[in-house]
Order: sequence, then C-alpha cells, then structure tokens
Amino acid sequence: MSPFRSPHKLLLFIVAVAFLLGILQVGLVSIAFDKLGLSQQAAFLLLFSSLAGSMINLPLFSVRAEQPPDQPPLPVFWPVRLPPFTGRTIVAVNTGGCLIPLTFSLYLLLNNPLPLFHTLLGIGTVATISYHMSRPIAGLGIGMPLFVAPISAALVAILINPEQSAPLAYISGTLGVLIGADLLRLKDIRHLGAPLASIGGAGTFDGIFVTGIVAVLLA
Repeated sequence: MSPFRSPHKLLLFIVAVAFLLGILQVGLVSIAFDKLGLSQQAAFLLLFSSLAGSMINLPLFSVRAEQPPDQPPLPVFWPVRLPPFTGRTIVAVNTGGCLIPLTFSLYLLLNNPLPLFHTLLGIGTVATISYHMSRPIAGLGIGMPLFVAPISAALVAILINPEQSAPLAYISGTLGVLIGADLLRLKDIRHLGAPLASIGGAGTFDGIFVTGIVAVLLA
C-alpha cells in the first residue's frame, strides 16, 4: 500500500523535502554530519531515508486497550491517517524514527573510540530524563517537549567525553529517547485509547532523528 494515499501526507512529504534541501544549503545539517564523519551526500541520503521511513510503521503485536473518557480529535492536517480505535492498540516500530537512527547509532559506536561505560552512562541519563519529561496523550501516544532530549544529550556528552561529544550526543539522544520515552512507556499504551502506538514516533522532525541532529549541533 502506498504511504502517500493521503494528499495531506504527500504535501507534508514535499514540504519536508524542500525544508531538508534548504537546511542543507544553509549548512547546518552538513556541519552536524561533518562532525560525525559523513559527507554532504551521505548526510542527505540518511536524512531522506529517515524522512521516507517515518511514513512506515512495522506492526509487532497488539494489546487490549481502554477507551479514555476524553479523547481529543486529531488536528486537520495530522500527517498520519489512523484507523478507528476498536479496543486494541497495535504496537509498531517506525522505520525512520527508530530503525534507521538505531542502525546509524550502531555505526557510530563501532567507528568511534567511545568507551562502553561513557556510552551507557549517556544513554541512561537521557533515558531517565526522557522518561520523566514524557507524558501519555490520550488518543495519540507519548509526547515530550521537543528540545529537552537534544539539550540533555549535548550537555551529557560534553561533560562525559568532550573529545567524542558529537557521536556520543547522537547515540545518547536517539537511544535515550527510544528507551525512556518509548520502551519504558509501553506500559501506558493500554490507557491511551490509540489504535496505533509506534516506537520511534509519528514523524522524523518531531521525533527521534531530530533529537540526534540537534544534539550534535549543540555538542
């Protein structure tokens, strides 16, 4: 099934691609990925893949869930067309917001001299902050203020290992949010009344991937 059956989703994709191109022209994202050892072409490929992948949720399992008493309506231009809630919540993994950042984090971990203790400490700290700053949102999923995780990841990386702060910030930011705001919050999905709970968020810009990029820029 094509991910662009919704015209709003297609419009969002086009605007997002244009936004990415604009950022690359300015050089902000190029600077971030240059810190991580990627060329501008490789950076664009990674960003474009994450953006396209954010449209794809791979179902894992489903759980019985409760309908909350007050469920807010979706915004008119909400990019994801959700199925109606039928008493069960599908738990899925988002390709662009989880699998691709997870794979890139593993690449950074294998190609940078990061002590395992520093990595685990960074991930654990950001995961703890993300868990306490995230909140269940009835009918939608788990929400968290956008810049809490990237700022936390950047500060943690600079304090723990300033010489390798860029890769440590990305790894801590992405994996910390995935663990703290998604995996540790799985117990809350039964009370959301949402038809779909996606590990990695509903999109790239307000999800996991932007956390890693902003964290690297700040580190």
